[in-house]
Amino acid sequence: MNYFEAVILAIIEGITEYLPVSSTGHLIIASSFFHIAEDSFTKLFTIVIQFGAILAVLALYFKRFFQSVDFYLKLVVAFIPAVILGLLFNNVIDELLESPIIVAVSLILGGIILLKVDDWFKENEDLSREKKEQTTVSYATALKIGFFQCLAMIPGTSRSGATIIGGMSQKLNRKTAAEFSFFLAVPTMFGATTKKLFDYYRDGFTLNTEQINFLIIGNIVAFIVAMFAIKSFINYLSKSGFKLFGYYRIVLGIAIICIHFFIYRLTL
Repeated sequence: MNYFEAVILAIIEGITEYLPVSSTGHLIIASSFFHIAEDSFTKLFTIVIQFGAILAVLALYFKRFFQSVDFYLKLVVAFIPAVILGLLFNNVIDELLESPIIVAVSLILGGIILLKVDDWFKENEDLSREKKEQTTVSYATALKIGFFQCLAMIPGTSRSGATIIGGMSQKLNRKTAAEFSFFLAVPTMFGATTKKLFDYYRDGFTLNTEQINFLIIGNIVAFIVAMFAIKSFINYLSKSGFKLFGYYRIVLGIAIICIHFFIYRLTL
């Protein structure tokens, strides 16, 4: 990895982490393009720079994180399913992260779902306009959203997409569901970052000065870009829904499959 690649990956993380397009999928594609996808440090880097994206949520919603103990308890409840399944299937998840085809198929299937989501949950938005929508998240709703988050363990699925749809399935409107998804990202990504760093050192790897610089720069870039991405996404989602993201995912997924098989044929 060099500084240019680090900055590009961080920009991709900042843009895609909170959009329903799969940040992991985009990072796998980009790192594969740079021929660094299988490098141990690259895998660490793409997880650790999520910390910058976490800080963007904390900065934008600072007051919300001091509203009540109940707020944190609901995040813990929503976080539990990912912790359990993540520990049980950690090795399987790591193997899936190296497959562009799995990413492509997940992007396409997720895109098809996003094309239908606005119609499926139109009633939520109608209630929102009438000021009768559900704007608070119960413990039961938090747990169900947590199970939806587990779908994002499949590369290309999109953590934000899965959790937002999970929230909307529980009668939350798009804005409320998206904001809870952002809040849930904080313990989820912090946990993933901590575990990845632990695994990296447990396996005998150490960070040199240049790699530490990559991580610092990556987190700063991801933080700045994520700040703009979150604001833009909330505004767009509230007004226009998911269809644009659905089309984007489908086109990108098809493109990845075509490129993969074209390259495969060239190597025969």
